[in-house]
Amino acid sequence: MRGDPRLFDDRVDAGRHLAESLESLRGQDVVVLGLPRGGVPVAFEVAKALQAPLDVLVVRKLGVPFQPELAFGAIGEGGARVINDAVVREAHLSADEMAAVETKQRAELARRSERFRSGHDPIPLAGRTAVIVDDGLATGATAKAACQVARAQGASRVVLAVPIGGSDVFARFAGYADEVVCLHSPEFFFAVGQGYRNFTQTSDDEVVALLDRARNGSREPSADAASADPPLRDEEVRVSAGSVSVAGHLTIPEHPVGVVVFAHGSGSSRHSPRNRYVADVLNGAGLATLLFDLLTPAEERNRANVFDIELLARRLVDVTGWLGRQQDTAALPVGYFGASTGAGAALVAASDPRVNVAAVVSRGGRPDLAGPFLARVHAPTLLIVGGNDDVVLELNRQARAAIPGKCDLTVVPGATHLFEEPGTLERVAALARDWFIDHMSPVDVTPKP
Repeated sequence: MRGDPRLFDDRVDAGRHLAESLESLRGQDVVVLGLPRGGVPVAFEVAKALQAPLDVLVVRKLGVPFQPELAFGAIGEGGARVINDAVVREAHLSADEMAAVETKQRAELARRSERFRSGHDPIPLAGRTAVIVDDGLATGATAKAACQVARAQGASRVVLAVPIGGSDVFARFAGYADEVVCLHSPEFFFAVGQGYRNFTQTSDDEVVALLDRARNGSREPSADAASADPPLRDEEVRVSAGSVSVAGHLTIPEHPVGVVVFAHGSGSSRHSPRNRYVADVLNGAGLATLLFDLLTPAEERNRANVFDIELLARRLVDVTGWLGRQQDTAALPVGYFGASTGAGAALVAASDPRVNVAAVVSRGGRPDLAGPFLARVHAPTLLIVGGNDDVVLELNRQARAAIPGKCDLTVVPGATHLFEEPGTLERVAALARDWFIDHMSPVDVTPKP
């Protein structure tokens, strides 16, 4: 547990641990099915490790009208429908009552399927092993519905796999799954989030992005993916930053035009699904990316370090220096992408005379944390804020006035602080991509005084 009461860093970390317990399935006819939304980042890592296709299993439980938590059945895509006759009898449900519930849930099922699939058909389950993955089990109602629907869609074997659940998880699912894999089942289990250091909500956009990545990296890639050049480097790295070594992930596409260093917010990590999504978009535009952990695990346990903006900025400067010493990135202009508190650190680092930063993008950032350093920022800066993030929006307006260099403020309508609303994270990624491409040229960089 690495000195932390939480078992997993985040869903990516949980997925990698879960994949180790499912290694025996590698090479079998398996389809990994993530339960949206939080189960998909976990399932992505499992599918990648097993070299198996990834899909979502979109299901809706059919709740008794006067007791919605009690399911009398479940529905899934392709007309899958299972009914618990015993519950129907005990609840004295009429055909009209059942039909009303199902009509409402069918509409929601169709909406979610359209949103997550982006026009792609579900992967057939007939005769295959369905590995159903979620980020944890609380009530287990959705997971039970998922098992029933997978069976109704023809799966020959159903495996339910989760990182954490209650101590009774194996008994509860004995009649639903052929096998249950649960890494941790604490005696005092009260919420799935108790097993995670970072348990931020997964957005629809992140689910869509992970499914796209899985399709493009599968054994049957799309035409677009087949024609794309593989990255020069796509690997975990260790970077010396002062007296410590921090972990990062470096991706360098063919013919890169620049490199963007990501500074995440408090409570996040280099595995942040939101930042990974933005990084994928930047990679597709020819920009290399480096996502790294600003602090070591030991440092993170002291919450004061998370808000030590000058410390975080020094780490960014050190990492920028490391990039300048790497053969593949030494000649590339550098940009910073900062989120939340990380944006404050990115702006402080951009003001440091030891680095030459071509452009800065802040997503839902706290530029006010850069304080007097804002007056020294000359790199072209784009501040992106959600229209419904009122407090942060005002802080960014004040920061725009304090930055002497080129500084634009773009408000994404309807977005809140984490950009979880449909389409908002996609908008952030497009804005960041265009800003970096427009400014990632050495001739555009204002020299440091």
